[in-house]
Amino acid sequence: MASTSSTKLGDERPRAVGRPVPLRASAMQAAAEGGPSAPRHKADRSGEDRDEGGATFPIDVAIADKSPLILAGLEALLADDRRFNLVLKVTDGEEFLDAAKLQRFQIAIIGWQLPTLHAREVLRALSRQPSAPKIVVYSGTNDPAAPAETLQLGGAGFVSKRAPPERLLDVLASVAAGDMVFPFVDIRKMRADPLENLTLRERSLLSALGSGHTNNQLAKDFGVSINTIKFHLRNLFEKLEVRNRAQAIALFLEMKHGSWTAATPGGRAESAGARGKKASRD
Repeated sequence: MASTSSTKLGDERPRAVGRPVPLRASAMQAAAEGGPSAPRHKADRSGEDRDEGGATFPIDVAIADKSPLILAGLEALLADDRRFNLVLKVTDGEEFLDAAKLQRFQIAIIGWQLPTLHAREVLRALSRQPSAPKIVVYSGTNDPAAPAETLQLGGAGFVSKRAPPERLLDVLASVAAGDMVFPFVDIRKMRADPLENLTLRERSLLSALGSGHTNNQLAKDFGVSINTIKFHLRNLFEKLEVRNRAQAIALFLEMKHGSWTAATPGGRAESAGARGKKASRD
């Protein structure tokens, strides 16, 4: 991900940059209610604005969200601000990632739960891409860890969909100027060791999964029914924040070989293998 000059944690009022024209905040509300959106006429872009932080406007922006209404609202919102030029809108995470590889935009607004590829997967993929676009996650998720995960995975900002539309525009402008803007994030809880919340049985189950055992083999090994194994697997997947057996096994192998790192309370990276030696909890 592109480096940034500073980080604003807990700053609910990022400074506005550039010279915005009057905003039509009602555009997103109109789109959400199914009514006609505001006219999408851009101001003349023949000249460029440069803010005091060095950002040059207009900035090319992409948006990706599973909701067509949100896409329409964001399109209308960006159309009324001459600092931004919308160049792409998609509803699919994989399609967005393909477009990002072509470097068609500088900043992107993406939802947290995108079809085909979750925002986590998008951010992980972009972290390996040189000069990747800056990502602002715009989401209504109730997951309190989402902002911290976005920051840890290299995102440039996080904005709740419950915030006023103007806040999103201000965050985009700040990100364009080189800032990172997030609500309060407790860095002590970032990327905690996933094994810490597992019971002894769930740890044993994860290890057995990594050895390639089927559900029938697991039921026999643990002396329980297949339905009980399925119940434990669902709990295991939820705690590990994975969606299926393959992702759970991949995470287990990362931890087993020491390639997965976790943030300690002191902010230092520690291998999962080292943390796995701590006393287990049932």
